[in-house]
Amino acid sequence: MSKDFDDEEGSAERLITSQLSEKTLVSTGIRIGTTVKTKYMAGYVSKTRNDGLHIIDMNKALSRIDTVGKFISRFQPSHVVVYTSRDFGLTPVEKFCELTGCKPLTKRFMPGTFTNPQLPYYTDTDLLLVVDPALDRQAIVEASSIGVPVVAVADTDNTTDDVDVVIPANNRGRRALAALFWLLARAVLIHSSALSADQPMKYTIDDFETKLIEEEGEAAE
Repeated sequence: MSKDFDDEEGSAERLITSQLSEKTLVSTGIRIGTTVKTKYMAGYVSKTRNDGLHIIDMNKALSRIDTVGKFISRFQPSHVVVYTSRDFGLTPVEKFCELTGCKPLTKRFMPGTFTNPQLPYYTDTDLLLVVDPALDRQAIVEASSIGVPVVAVADTDNTTDDVDVVIPANNRGRRALAALFWLLARAVLIHSSALSADQPMKYTIDDFETKLIEEEGEAAE
């Protein structure tokens, strides 16, 4: 792994994993933040570009992805809930859960989902992972109220109240979310001994990417 990701392009020779080069990862935009930097996320920012965009420290992001992967691997997968209300998060979350056995929640979060066993949509959870601390706030509040640990993918403009562990990354981009959840799935599988470090993943980052309607139409043709 490269020790320095300041190069805007990344190196095609340096490998993040045996299936992913630094150049390919950088091209996904996973480290491109916003023009806003909160005090919660300042420690994850490596630099600010001339256009005002804050750049997330990629080494910290990769380290945290691995840590969270190890953390998730300690739980019963069916009791790990991954929630997103962001459209671009749908396919990444679904593919991640397919590979790891975790439970995806991708519809509007309903009050009582984690707290009221009498409800038909009640979900027993021991760990919650969300894609955006702002959009997914209701799920975070409810999980925290019953002592369920919360992991959140957070961009430079996010606040992290009630979040126990942050994965610093671009949580808006289609390609960025695909790369992040591909890497996270890989980390979970490796730490649970379901995949070796040099073994290829079942899916590529492209498979993890939410497709636009136009792209689906072209594929059908």
